[in-house]
Amino acid sequence: MDQRLRIRTLAFTDRSRIFHSALGRQMMTASRKYAATVASVTAAVLFFLCAPANAAANTPFDVLLGSWGGSGQYQLQDGTRVRIRCNGYYTGGGSHLGMTIRCTGEGSKLIEIRSQLSSSGGRIIGNWEERTYNAEGSASGSVTGDKISLQISGGVTGSMQVSYTSSHQRVSIATQGVALKSVTIELTRT
Repeated sequence: MDQRLRIRTLAFTDRSRIFHSALGRQMMTASRKYAATVASVTAAVLFFLCAPANAAANTPFDVLLGSWGGSGQYQLQDGTRVRIRCNGYYTGGGSHLGMTIRCTGEGSKLIEIRSQLSSSGGRIIGNWEERTYNAEGSASGSVTGDKISLQISGGVTGSMQVSYTSSHQRVSIATQGVALKSVTIELTRT
């Protein structure tokens, strides 16, 4: 009897080991699958949490946000050219852009251009004003990649182009029917 009990016990122990080792492998496999699932879910959550921030950072206006400084010149209809030093400040982000550019020239008074622009589907609308000479009007145009193109109307009629990268921009303004013919400014991030 002891012998039979011993054989049954050994058989039970062997089956138990086989069962437990198979169960252990299944549990390890399940544990790995669980860990992989948790890692995948975590990665997906992080992606979706970060994606809106990355998408917003890639809107055309966001590249311009911050302070800029540089120089350029303006030209009058009579051919006179005046060198200017300028500072630009861009605020907002996403589909809205507030812009202020202040320039001073050799013996000339301050020029301060401000605008508030909104973008939707590549189209831009907004308003502008020049505070020193008390002129204002509307602006409309488009934004494509690294360029903003605007038509301005109101106190002054003309166009404005802003070509930019994350560290450099070129602002060109051409006007009609007033003494000021054009303004060209090169700015870098400050």
